[in-house]
Amino acid sequence: MFLTKLELMGFKSFASKTALEFPRGIVAIVGPNGSGKSNVIDAVRWLLGERDAKNLRGVRVEDLIFAGTPTRARMSMAQASLHFDNRSKFFPVDYEEVSVTRQVTRAGTSQYFLNKAEVRLKDIVDFFAHSRLGTKGLIIIGQGQSDLFIKATPQERREMIEEILGLREYQLKKSEAERKLKHTTENAEKVAATIEEIAPHLRLLKRQTMKWERREEVAAELRGLETAYFSRKIGAIRNELDGVKPRIAEAQRALTAAEEELKGVHVKLKEAQAAHMPDQKALEGLLAKEQELMATRAKLEKEAARSEAKLEYLETRQVPDSQDAGTLTAALKEVQGKLAAALPGDADSLREAARAVLRIIEELWKSTPKQRSDAEARRLKEDAAVLREKLSRSDAELDALRGERQKLIENTQNVNTLLGEMLSVFEKKKDEIGRLESEKNKRLFEEERLNLRLLDIRHEVEQIGRDMSEFKLDLGADTEEGNAADAEKRMLRLRGELASIGDVDEALVREAKETETRHEFLSAQLEDLKRAAADLATLMNDLDQRIHQEFTGALGTINEEFQKFFQLMFGGGKARLKLKLPELKAQTAEEEDTEEQPAHKRKEEEWPEERMVEAGVEIEMSLPRRKITGLEMLSGGERSLISIAALFSLISVSPPPFLVLDEIDAALDERNAQRFAELIKNFSKNTQFVIVTHNRSTMEVADILYGVTMAEDGASKIVSLKLGN
Repeated sequence: MFLTKLELMGFKSFASKTALEFPRGIVAIVGPNGSGKSNVIDAVRWLLGERDAKNLRGVRVEDLIFAGTPTRARMSMAQASLHFDNRSKFFPVDYEEVSVTRQVTRAGTSQYFLNKAEVRLKDIVDFFAHSRLGTKGLIIIGQGQSDLFIKATPQERREMIEEILGLREYQLKKSEAERKLKHTTENAEKVAATIEEIAPHLRLLKRQTMKWERREEVAAELRGLETAYFSRKIGAIRNELDGVKPRIAEAQRALTAAEEELKGVHVKLKEAQAAHMPDQKALEGLLAKEQELMATRAKLEKEAARSEAKLEYLETRQVPDSQDAGTLTAALKEVQGKLAAALPGDADSLREAARAVLRIIEELWKSTPKQRSDAEARRLKEDAAVLREKLSRSDAELDALRGERQKLIENTQNVNTLLGEMLSVFEKKKDEIGRLESEKNKRLFEEERLNLRLLDIRHEVEQIGRDMSEFKLDLGADTEEGNAADAEKRMLRLRGELASIGDVDEALVREAKETETRHEFLSAQLEDLKRAAADLATLMNDLDQRIHQEFTGALGTINEEFQKFFQLMFGGGKARLKLKLPELKAQTAEEEDTEEQPAHKRKEEEWPEERMVEAGVEIEMSLPRRKITGLEMLSGGERSLISIAALFSLISVSPPPFLVLDEIDAALDERNAQRFAELIKNFSKNTQFVIVTHNRSTMEVADILYGVTMAEDGASKIVSLKLGN
């Protein structure tokens, strides 16, 4: 695995989008001071998960964004991407290329991407920590940190070594376990305090609810007895229902038959009414005609009376002249017309009126003077004959009308008689159906009452049956012996005991139950927390053992390499890395009384293994031809040489995929610079070097040179030069 490309846009002095291609081997970045060379190193550190802006040579996150110049506007966002060749599967992912991208805005928002998928910063840190790449080790040595290994505290030196050895992953797991253990312990303490707090109150509630418990026992026994008692009651009600159901069915059958019969009568009644309808209408017409004829008859009687009066008057006067005869003739014609109109009326009255008129005419005819002409006499005789003929026809018509009327009257009487009989039957059937409906409703009401009673008893039995199991043997004996009286006495006694106990404060009972449930839950939770804490402690212990074993196993080899590179750089002398045990407090007087050696006076090999993981790393060395009493007495060049010797001793034991170094050779003289160049050239076969340098010897061994310059607009620009063999 190696770095393939770094992309920058808006990051520090790199305003425009800039890309640096990284081949295998050595990449040297050169340029004048202030051009932005070290910003490339800062970008790599930032992409590997650095959180602290101070380690990126800034104060705030905004310092990572291009701030602008008098000729170029500032940027609102900084973005950088780092690409890795993963064909060797150094990273445990199924990608031949892995990329990490990080963005930050002036508003303070940040985004992180791993292979273009958005992730958390923690995910990036963990990803690189599992692969021995991080910001706390010696993978990246920034500007002014050439003697970083010298200046570090013993504990910091141990962390640098652990990271380059790949033990950082275990330390992260241990830190996470410690965090969880602390959280778990705090929770356990809170839960234990809560349990201790509610325990006295729970005991008090339990004493107060003993009365309720006795009430529950009595109520349970009573429910058991009532279950058996009401079970027998259910049997009796079922038998009563079995007797009611046949009577309901019989009433239903009778009601159905009566309803069918009533339907038949109703149909016949409708048919008779339909058949009688034409006769009824005809009779109504005749009655109306009869009324009309009676009115006409009264009118003719009045006319006849007037005619008779007139005739009497004429007879007394014996009017001889032709004028009176003409007047009589006109009166006769008028009477004839009225007779003709009255023909359909009352036959008897008309006949009598006609005969009276004829008599009057005959008498008038006899008393009329002989001067009347024969023509007038013949005319009067013809009129009389016409009148007689009309009378004959009216007699026949009246006889026919009388017969028809009589027939209709008789038919109507017969139909009315039949309708009366059918209506009588219909009313009887309606009364019978009403009675049957009443009987049916009575039976159904009885059935509903019994069903409701049965349902109530069943519900009570089900409620009682839930607490019946402990009384089944006794109840079975009572049932078999049929000793219902004893059961009733026992129920009466239990009800009395319940009454004497009285009602229980439901709120108190509920509080007791809730408190007990909470106590049980907290106790179970406390046990779970204790088990989790024990598991975490075991995990931490396992991790400590593994870290200690791998660290101490590698430390001997590292010391051998450290000695070799130290002598190479200084031409002699001795150097080694030594574990520094943490300072312990002085032993108490009680401990001093024991024969055991005080902890702070033990030798390294006598320390317990679980405490060895807390040991830091010190540097012990002696220079050739010079005696020093401490690292602070070393010159800048000597400090750099020791740091370089330590660095190469570490990477010779556990070669990292790449190293990013910023002017680590700045304090070296020409001879040591050449040695440094030879070292990185030899190690570049297994480790890729990206190094910012001003040293010609380092440039000469580089495979590619990147020059960083500051453009007129104040932004950094990159030029590249690929070197031949």
